[in-house]
Amino acid sequence: MNKIKFGVIVSLLFLLVGCGAYFNQPLDVKKARIGENTTKEGILKGILPVTPTIVGVYKFRDQTGQYKLLESGSTWSTAITQGTTTMLVKSLEDSKWFSPIERENVSNLLNERQIIRSTRQEYNKNNNKEQVASIPPLLFAGVLLEGGVVSYDSNIITGGSGARYFGAGGSVEYREDRISIYLRAVSTSNGQILKTVYTSKTILSQGISANLFRYVNLKRLLEVETGVTRNEPAQLAVKEAIDKAVEMLIIEGIIDGVWKPEGGQPVVDKIKEKYEEEKREAAATTVLDRKLEDRRGKTAISFSANSNHIAGDYSNPNSKLGASLAYKFYFKKPNLNMNVGLNYFELENEGAFSDEFMSFDINLEYDFLPFDDLSPFAYGGLGTISNLDLDNPKIKFQYGVGIEYLPMPNLGIKLFGEQNLIMSDNIDGLERGKQDDYYWKVGLGLNFYLGKPYNRVKSVLFE
Repeated sequence: MNKIKFGVIVSLLFLLVGCGAYFNQPLDVKKARIGENTTKEGILKGILPVTPTIVGVYKFRDQTGQYKLLESGSTWSTAITQGTTTMLVKSLEDSKWFSPIERENVSNLLNERQIIRSTRQEYNKNNNKEQVASIPPLLFAGVLLEGGVVSYDSNIITGGSGARYFGAGGSVEYREDRISIYLRAVSTSNGQILKTVYTSKTILSQGISANLFRYVNLKRLLEVETGVTRNEPAQLAVKEAIDKAVEMLIIEGIIDGVWKPEGGQPVVDKIKEKYEEEKREAAATTVLDRKLEDRRGKTAISFSANSNHIAGDYSNPNSKLGASLAYKFYFKKPNLNMNVGLNYFELENEGAFSDEFMSFDINLEYDFLPFDDLSPFAYGGLGTISNLDLDNPKIKFQYGVGIEYLPMPNLGIKLFGEQNLIMSDNIDGLERGKQDDYYWKVGLGLNFYLGKPYNRVKSVLFE
């Protein structure tokens, strides 16, 4: 029964990862509803143009030519919706900065206008009227919008995890795709390209499952299985990318004087400030949505509490608490720093040896992911160790590994493990055998970073 309970607990833990989808499963037919709103609160909220610009969109389509990816084989269904022109027109209308006019099916419009003329002529002819009521002229666009969905990258990152124990277990899988959109504004008076913008959006797919398979007795088998799969709609992803492209087109046009907002230059300056901040954030974000920003200052003060465990010539070692204070500074390369530290600790073998020590360390430390919130690190260096009377100090070497988490800029929480190799066999007062004494240290501490980093952001494709 305990194993069955364990299996149920494991299954529930896996399902809690996707509880939003799992506990809202569709059980009945749903009515039609207003389309989902994908546009979040943006920079242009509450800012309107002096005069909306009349724009025309002839074609804004899928330019990737890709078909849906199926595990079972090929399909002729397209990976991208073919209604992107309609989506763009809707985004332009919702922005209130543009007045879109019909151009995608302009031939249908011209045919209908011709039918109206012919009908009126026939009506006036039958009623002996000489004048024919004219049709108002069509609006012409001052700006044409061109572009399309230029890429659809499947499986840019895939992964998952799972666990199974005595027939009970669960698994989580995920996959991420990515679409890219280019949009440009072209002047109809001279053909000049006024602005070109580029946006991208990821499409997430997740699968969560849990199962239990156990014999509860000799002839009775218990089998339980549950799970949920969630796929982000590609159509909504395309719409969100188009909405973002329209917003960027407006913002960059305002900054360059192509469009004029109500409120004049103060509004332009406010928009520019917010957009520059968004661009800095985008420059520090890779294609895998990793934000690569150096949030550590050039120097740091570190405090840590640790547990020390001797491996000497006596048996029955005990773990004893200690404390450390260190100062470190970064070189111009943000991965590498040097730190110097002072440590106080106690080493003990039960019933045989106990003494208090101080050590002074100099280490070179390497951060493997210096621009991430969570970064593993490794270090090594040279130091000295002596008792509190500073009698007969001894040379030692130390090395260790750890991981640091930054909940906010310039504050790090670190967890580390370290081995100290003493160049002596009598640190515990006893020389026996050929192997020198050493001790282990496991610690938890805080890093307080000072000053500004050498490199504020790191913009790369893959890091």
